[in-house]
Amino acid sequence: MAIAHPASRPANPRFSSGPCAKIPHFSLDMLADAPLGRSHRAAVGKDKLKAAIEGTREVLGIPADYKIGIVPASDTGAVEMAMWSLLGARGVEMLAWESFGSGWVTDVVKQLKLDAVVKTADYGQIVDFATVDFNKDVVFTWNGTTSGVRVANGDAIPADREGLTICDATSAAFAMDLPWDKLDVTTFSWQKVMGGEAAHGMIILSPRAVERLESYTPAWPMPKIFRMTKGGKLIEGIFKGETINTPSMLAVEDYLVALDWARKIGGLDGLIKRSTTNAKVLWDFCDRHDWIANLAEDDATRSNTSVCLKFTDDRIKDGAAFAKAVAKKLETYNAAYDVGAYRDAPAGLRVWCGATVEASDVEALTLWLKWAFEACLEEQA
Repeated sequence: MAIAHPASRPANPRFSSGPCAKIPHFSLDMLADAPLGRSHRAAVGKDKLKAAIEGTREVLGIPADYKIGIVPASDTGAVEMAMWSLLGARGVEMLAWESFGSGWVTDVVKQLKLDAVVKTADYGQIVDFATVDFNKDVVFTWNGTTSGVRVANGDAIPADREGLTICDATSAAFAMDLPWDKLDVTTFSWQKVMGGEAAHGMIILSPRAVERLESYTPAWPMPKIFRMTKGGKLIEGIFKGETINTPSMLAVEDYLVALDWARKIGGLDGLIKRSTTNAKVLWDFCDRHDWIANLAEDDATRSNTSVCLKFTDDRIKDGAAFAKAVAKKLETYNAAYDVGAYRDAPAGLRVWCGATVEASDVEALTLWLKWAFEACLEEQA
């Protein structure tokens, strides 16, 4: 007998982990001030780009002596720029506990061909930072977007480290309290917690990272799109809004609108609170039901943005097929879009709970999740 589905759906069923839900009450009218058809090098374009940089500094609380740049190719471009420009000066440790971290390992070992120490952990777990040699350059993700596991804090990173820390923080920035004094290079994209558009990345450099850039020349050829120095000096314009290539001024305007919204809800504290409130709805849901669990094994390292879930019921015959069926059913009924686990991750679901998502929508989703689970169980019988 068919199981009756819930009476109401989430008002916004967009739970994709990127591009993520737009800010609440978003409309295209909000982008009316975008300088379309104007050069990004004109005064109006430069002003917008500079406002995006300084707004980032303000909301995230980035130290005044850190450099912030808008770069091509989203977070991926920013991470690659950092690795190609900075690594090779000393030993390297690569930390990976999910798909994107593993991708950075591949680039460093197979493309840059560096003899790096690679430390990994299974999905749901995290590398023990107490074992990491921070006198080497260390590359890691702060939040594993595909595993739902994050670094709990920066306590294990020593202040007197000799190496640089290169941190992919794309699913962490604006939702987690990042310890800037422990991070030398930090990257993210607008499309995650701020619900911005894709294709633009941000790179944030500490004074130590700038010193490395100006004192070290990599052994390999550097594509123009990665170059941050000229004649042994930092190209300061990159960090004032003079981008390496042409940015989308429509996307820039969208990010500025999101920054304004962030200020109105209390800045970084407000963003963190919203993300954590959203995630807690799912954490509590898992606590109430014995057929679903958080993929993160330690509560201290569970993500408050990309919440990854696994089905644990013994009646499930094919875990991967079952999880896909649940995700498909939720989408078919317009209850949740794009919540299937990442292709390289264990079978399950991945629900974005970043600040642009409403807690009421996550609450509504849990009712549909229970219905879809029971319906899919009945259908496999």
